[in-house]
Amino acid sequence: MTETVSNGEANWERQALKDFTEKAYLDYSMYVVLDRALPHIGDGLKPVQRRIIYAMSELGLSAAAKPKKSARTIGDVLGKYHPHGDSACYEAMVIMAQPFGYRYPLVDGQGNWGSPDDPKSFAAMRYTEARLAPYAGVLLSELGQGTVDWGPNFDGTMSEPEVLPARLPNVLLNGTTGIAVGMATDIPPHNLREVATACVRLLENSRTSLEELCEYVQGPDYPTEAEIITSREDIRKVYETGNGSIRMRAAWKKEEGEIVITGLPHHTSGSKVLEQIAEQMRQKKLPLVADLRDESDHENPVRLVVVPRSNRVEAEKLMNHLFATTDLERNYRVNLNVIGLDGRPRVRNLKEMLSEWLQFRMDTVTRRLQFRLDKVTSRLHVLEGLLIAYLNIDEVIQIIREEDKPKPVLMKRFGLSDEQAEAILELKLRHLARLEEMKIRGEQDELEAERKQLEKTLGSRQRLKTLIKKEILADAERFGDERRSPIVSRGAAKPLDETELVPSEPVTVVLSQRGLARAAKGHEVDPEGLNYKSGDGYQASAQGRSNQLAVFMDSTGRTYTVPAHTLPSARGQGEPLSARVNPPDGATFAGVMIGNEDDRWLLCTDQGHGFVCRLGEMYSRNRKGKAVLTVPKGARVLPPTPVVDPAHDWIAVAGSEGHFLTFPLEELPELTRGKGNKLMGIPPKKLKTGEERVVAATAFDEADTLVLFSGQRYKRLTPSELDEYVGERGRRGYKLPQGWRKVDALVPQARLPAK
Repeated sequence: MTETVSNGEANWERQALKDFTEKAYLDYSMYVVLDRALPHIGDGLKPVQRRIIYAMSELGLSAAAKPKKSARTIGDVLGKYHPHGDSACYEAMVIMAQPFGYRYPLVDGQGNWGSPDDPKSFAAMRYTEARLAPYAGVLLSELGQGTVDWGPNFDGTMSEPEVLPARLPNVLLNGTTGIAVGMATDIPPHNLREVATACVRLLENSRTSLEELCEYVQGPDYPTEAEIITSREDIRKVYETGNGSIRMRAAWKKEEGEIVITGLPHHTSGSKVLEQIAEQMRQKKLPLVADLRDESDHENPVRLVVVPRSNRVEAEKLMNHLFATTDLERNYRVNLNVIGLDGRPRVRNLKEMLSEWLQFRMDTVTRRLQFRLDKVTSRLHVLEGLLIAYLNIDEVIQIIREEDKPKPVLMKRFGLSDEQAEAILELKLRHLARLEEMKIRGEQDELEAERKQLEKTLGSRQRLKTLIKKEILADAERFGDERRSPIVSRGAAKPLDETELVPSEPVTVVLSQRGLARAAKGHEVDPEGLNYKSGDGYQASAQGRSNQLAVFMDSTGRTYTVPAHTLPSARGQGEPLSARVNPPDGATFAGVMIGNEDDRWLLCTDQGHGFVCRLGEMYSRNRKGKAVLTVPKGARVLPPTPVVDPAHDWIAVAGSEGHFLTFPLEELPELTRGKGNKLMGIPPKKLKTGEERVVAATAFDEADTLVLFSGQRYKRLTPSELDEYVGERGRRGYKLPQGWRKVDALVPQARLPAK
């Protein structure tokens, strides 16, 4: 609500702060959207770009003119049309001049205008010179022919075009990016010939489907030889919705055993790519590469050489790894958001973009033809008056000599209009020759023929379309070129697993009671006989390969992943896992697992619950680990044990009171996380007080012998002896023989080291 307050001679408005700020924000938002960030569908330019192009044309900087200092252009732009920062304005001019950034540059620059490695390394505007590129004529050639509306500049002292009369859909050809308030635009560049063909097709048949248009416009065409690897179907979806993404991948080839990169994705720096590869080499994450070279020059703007370590390195695998881990493969957002003919921004699909631009072009050509028709008609009218004057030249001269105001007399005597009489009075004496009458009649014949042709074209929509079609094809023939970015459908690249970069050797991962880990070479290792620090001792071990991931489980049921080849040698006493991962405060490590992703492991707590889990489900890239096993309050995690054959393995469980139970593994579920199911039934009262617990649990093959350890003694239970303890999962189990009821561990015979 607004109210006016008067106080003597002073008047002011009182307005709610909420209303004022809301209006101010919306006004600013509309300004940013319409006058700064988004392009117009007609010429595909933002206001600053349009003003730069127009100012250069006003300075006479055509493609055939001598270039002038860029500071001269920027000064005119800022002083006459665009009162903003000079550095931002100059950068907008630079972008339009960079052939590696603009598909069809609008500015022809001389001097240092940046490089693909560093587009912003251009020289200051006082050093560089510029003129318009030949392609800029597509936007400017019809400007003075009544084709567009004009508006006042920022101070109202001059006029500037509100849009340029583009003869081609520059909005798609060069594309643009911009961030407004609440919206953005990302329009990729396209090939001129493809877009022109699609426009002609749409002119011939307005019912042409988007699928048919996509046969002509195959996809974006960036100013680089890198491949577009997005599938045709995904590209069609982008054009159908106006939103999506395009993925580009560097072009490469093999030369004498070396990998040569010849084309980089749009706006990708070759030096940065080499830095990314070199960083991987420094961190010893890329042992497949021996050397890098940058051999780029004027003849080969992009030539990066990657030297593999040996001929055995597969180039395809290596490049896939580099595509996934460096800027050799990049994703580009597409958002076809432009300001339409109605002055409103909206996301359009490909057909809507082309259709609306063609409507703009038809309106422009109509205005151009009408402007010319008006000129021709006016000239014919003047010639008609001049012819009357020549036929009555003596009388006309007498009136001019004798009358003080000859104009009205001439108009009345010969029935002339004001315009005709003025033209007669402006005649020079040299034009009174007999030959001039013949010139007038010849000019009349030419203009009359032109007028009839113009009226025919303006009176027939089909003739108008044919004219536009011919002009589009002529411009396409002059400025068009072959596609630069080939479209090749490929799957997304995946990096090489770190384990693929190291040799596969047998190792035994050993975990100590204090959480120190190490890896001993080979499987014939006695982990309990290794050297441990004072007060420390053996906790758990697992056998695997050096190129596999070791998974450690802590007392809270969280798992942590460490590459086995990065663990220290068993010749030392190990390295604290706390230096690699961040377990919760007070947590200790309970066990270690290693193997293939599809290997199964038995996870359980001493309260008698557990489940089978696939090793790959326990992998975690997070230093804080992954919550897998739910550990009830007061419970302890038992060491995980491997499952050899889920279809034939059995589970053996021993309790602290001498109870023993075996049951088929298939009775236990396979989960990705959780508490699991009950393995052995322990009375809740004893479980709550801690009087009875599960002390050991393992998976074993039905034909294997199980070794039961009790202190320094051990007892072998053969398959036939184990049959006596078979029961349903979750039962109490059966008592072990007297003297063997204090079980320390259960180990299948097949897993014991050979004596």
